[in-house]
Amino acid sequence: MESHELSAEGVSAIAFSQGPGLGPCLRVGASVARSLSRSWGIPLIGVNHCVAHIEIGRSQTGCDDPVLLYVSGGNTQVIARAGNRYRVLGETLDIGIGNMLDKFARSQGIPFPGGPEIESLASTWIADVPDAGLGSVLLPYGVQGMDLAFSGILTAAQQKISDGSPLGEVCWSLQEHSFASCVEVAERAMAHTGKNELLLGGGVACNERLNQMARIMCTERGGESFCPDRTFCVDNGTMIAELGRKMVESGTVTSLMDSSVNPGLRTDHTIVTWY
Repeated sequence: MESHELSAEGVSAIAFSQGPGLGPCLRVGASVARSLSRSWGIPLIGVNHCVAHIEIGRSQTGCDDPVLLYVSGGNTQVIARAGNRYRVLGETLDIGIGNMLDKFARSQGIPFPGGPEIESLASTWIADVPDAGLGSVLLPYGVQGMDLAFSGILTAAQQKISDGSPLGEVCWSLQEHSFASCVEVAERAMAHTGKNELLLGGGVACNERLNQMARIMCTERGGESFCPDRTFCVDNGTMIAELGRKMVESGTVTSLMDSSVNPGLRTDHTIVTWY
């Protein structure tokens, strides 16, 4: 606030993430938000973290009513608006794709966050061996209808390393298989809903190979793929504030009684009032 020369009088509402997420982190944010709301006498808005990823993406890219491919450490979901809620059409049945990438990286001594380094190793490998194909590093393809699974591909990738496959090749194959499964489910969601826009969100959406695969799929079906700047793909305060703005402008605020955090809050719990 000081860097933007903004005083308390210039703040019209306080937004905070009500969930999903880690309980201790959510409680700290909620406690500060409640204190400021009461001290400054302004509305309190508890927002859904997953929905905030959608809304910052819509605001930042200009897309209107997309299917969202939400790929982060803790979540992997395919989401689309139906009526006054964002509906989860498919999701991971075990761990998030970002969690899978970080676990694989950690097993190979790659520091957190592992995703960018895996991307770099994969890019270097395929640049050096452009005609490699999938070769011997075939991994499980975890698609079950509209849902996904990543624990199997994680174990298989670790086993490939133990069997002597080059790290760069395994990183490349790990990306190709896991990203293809996400894009396949996203395309199925677009076909099911009739929507022609795909929005990527979450930290893994920073990966250029995933974006390339999404663009190719959308182009082939006459649609368009969108992805916000990297700053807005990862968790950030702006997305919480942006959804809070949309909610308060549509008349939605949160009472102190209803401001408890919910680490397991579902995407489709939030009623969409701002469209």
